[in-house]
Amino acid sequence: MATLKTLCFRAATFPDCPSNVTNNKNTRSSNWKPPQAAVKPSLHLPMRSFELKNRTSPEDIKCLRLITAIKTPYLPDGRFDLEAYDDLVNMQIGEGVEGVIVGGTTGEGQLMSWEEHIMLIAHTVNCFGGKVKVIGNTGSNSTREAIHATEQGFAVGMHAALHINPYYGKTSLDGMVAHFQSVLPMGPTIIYNVPSRTGQDIPPHVIQTLAESSNLAGVKECVGNDRIKQYTDNDIVVWSGNDDQCHDARWDYGATGVISVTSNLVPGLMRELMYGLNPRLNSKLLPLIDWLFHMPNPIGLNTALAQLGVVRPVFRLPFVPLPFEKRIEFANIVKAIGREHFVGNKDVEVLDDEDFFLVSRY
Repeated sequence: MATLKTLCFRAATFPDCPSNVTNNKNTRSSNWKPPQAAVKPSLHLPMRSFELKNRTSPEDIKCLRLITAIKTPYLPDGRFDLEAYDDLVNMQIGEGVEGVIVGGTTGEGQLMSWEEHIMLIAHTVNCFGGKVKVIGNTGSNSTREAIHATEQGFAVGMHAALHINPYYGKTSLDGMVAHFQSVLPMGPTIIYNVPSRTGQDIPPHVIQTLAESSNLAGVKECVGNDRIKQYTDNDIVVWSGNDDQCHDARWDYGATGVISVTSNLVPGLMRELMYGLNPRLNSKLLPLIDWLFHMPNPIGLNTALAQLGVVRPVFRLPFVPLPFEKRIEFANIVKAIGREHFVGNKDVEVLDDEDFFLVSRY
């Protein structure tokens, strides 16, 4: 792991380091200054391609109104169920979704190896890249890993990257800026601010600094609509990261759209919210949204898609399904909204505990 060190450069282009030792009168010299951390300029060149197939402009990302944070389905042994995944993505495209986040929190990227992660991004690009924008979650709390994954993601053709600020091992605001500036040169980038997960807010002045890069497509913001207004007032593109606030964010606070979990289930209805003022529909969807986030995402979504018969009822631990009474509640919500608005074509079921597979090794 790279660390900041005090470096003394003795060359023609650098002044000698001021002495920190006392002079022969046992007093510090008059030109003594506290040691400063010297950071070597990075000689790392971004590994990127400008071939036409890979040439996506940040402007192509900025105009997207409905982006789904897509679910990753599993086979009973815990490997990816690509058939179910393809069906789910096709349902999104058929209902007008314009972009998908691959391997995000909803897609359980944190439970994937990087090999799995990049493979799923590549698969999505190869199968659907001409129909929907593929945004790979290649962020990490390790700058080294974020750089490597982002290079690989763009090399396999993703249209944009999603990046989060370093979590758990939090850094300073200057370190945060340096982290993001290490990945921005590679291609169109969405910065994701979700302090409830990272434990650290990305303040607006950090985003303003990053906006100097032409590759910043925008911000996925979860702090709330007042923060969204700060960005839109300064011509920074922003997507709501909160499904329960996205309608108002779009129509009252200037958000471009939403990066949504709920659209995995009702993509057509979420599109209606982003393309027309519709407070009545928004109110109708709030019970579903509240249900989805009763437990940390993606527990509710995984349970719901299994009950709809769209994915197998397989959970990679540490995620486990919602309890039985919440499964009954979901079935009632589906009936209230209308089964025809949900993905899939099977009747909603109330699954028993023994119907689920919990996989700890995969």
